[in-house]
Amino acid sequence: MTVARFTPQSADDRTDATAFAGRVARWNPTEPVRLMARDEQVTLWASTPFDVLATRTVRGRLDPGTTTVRAADLLGGLAVSTAAAVDTGHDVGDVWRHRLPPPDGWRAIDDLPASAVERAVRSGTQAVARLERQNGHAAGRSRSATVPDEILDAAPITVSDDGRDTAIPLRVLFALSGMGFAANAPDEVVRVRTTGTWLRLDARYGAVVRRRIATLPLLV
Repeated sequence: MTVARFTPQSADDRTDATAFAGRVARWNPTEPVRLMARDEQVTLWASTPFDVLATRTVRGRLDPGTTTVRAADLLGGLAVSTAAAVDTGHDVGDVWRHRLPPPDGWRAIDDLPASAVERAVRSGTQAVARLERQNGHAAGRSRSATVPDEILDAAPITVSDDGRDTAIPLRVLFALSGMGFAANAPDEVVRVRTTGTWLRLDARYGAVVRRRIATLPLLV
């Protein structure tokens, strides 16, 4: 099996990558994390329990330039090893099932105060808690597994640009908050960007991405 070597450029880059892997592993230690190198940067991708992708880019090198590993393996390599180059763990690329968004073609829609995002998350969490009190919450299960799609797909925030509305589902806000991407600062903002089929929220420490439009079947 192939084992990639990941070399973060600085201690801060290593800390950022470790934080990303740690958040993903906290939800699911076996969750695949995809690493992709481009122009002296390494971008990490992973899914969250909310059916939303999370991503973070750090400076560094990766050899080979693309690999997919388990979150716990990546976290272990980054957190335990003191070497500059880290063994990421065995490649498990065959289990990666997620389509990634295009790198270019994004359109900035609006900047949201991070405080508004946090208020929406807090309100959504309270709604989930009320539902759990009514129905019970199975220990050891992901919280999202107990929440109906109609709650996760509710859009507490809608932004507009050129007369077009973009709804931001609660599941996307939960993913952003759960990954710890938005800094807790008075003037902090979260940037909303879209393509024709994707929604992306960029915060200080990373971004979350979700398809807005399902892939249509081919008609013959």
